[in-house]
Amino acid sequence: MLGIIGSIMFIGAIILLFNSLEKYRFRIVFAVVIVYMFLPNLLIAAYQETLANGISAISYDGNGQCDFVTMDDSMDAECNLVLHNRSDEAVTVELEFIDSLFMEEEDMRMESLMNLAGSYTVTLAANSKKHIHLKELIDLSGVPAHIDSGTSYGINLKIKTGNNTRIL
Repeated sequence: MLGIIGSIMFIGAIILLFNSLEKYRFRIVFAVVIVYMFLPNLLIAAYQETLANGISAISYDGNGQCDFVTMDDSMDAECNLVLHNRSDEAVTVELEFIDSLFMEEEDMRMESLMNLAGSYTVTLAANSKKHIHLKELIDLSGVPAHIDSGTSYGINLKIKTGNNTRIL
């Protein structure tokens, strides 16, 4: 809902900007749109590299992948993802997998099945990227709604350390 309101406000602001200018209308509106597209990502990266610490300094490119293959009452699951610690100190986090919005609407479990194998604790060295490879054999007895097999891209994660939690 907030995304729709924000989009309407942005379009309204662009229209008002366009109407208020007499000279260089198209150039300035085009420049504002370009800056609006790139500035948030640049500000987030700048914040993480300069001011952030702990789990606030961890970034995830969203390109994770999990493969699932069902065998009788168990499932062979394998996930690969990359986390980047942008702070000057090592950070230890606990990973939790979150199902995509599409799977939650269907009441099917896919990525969250990885949580059945236990918690995953990962330590990221200072200013480093870490490729994380997880391979598990998951017991599916007692899990009512789950996928049979498949591959999932763009894995959603929740990271925790102490009382701090972030969804990536």
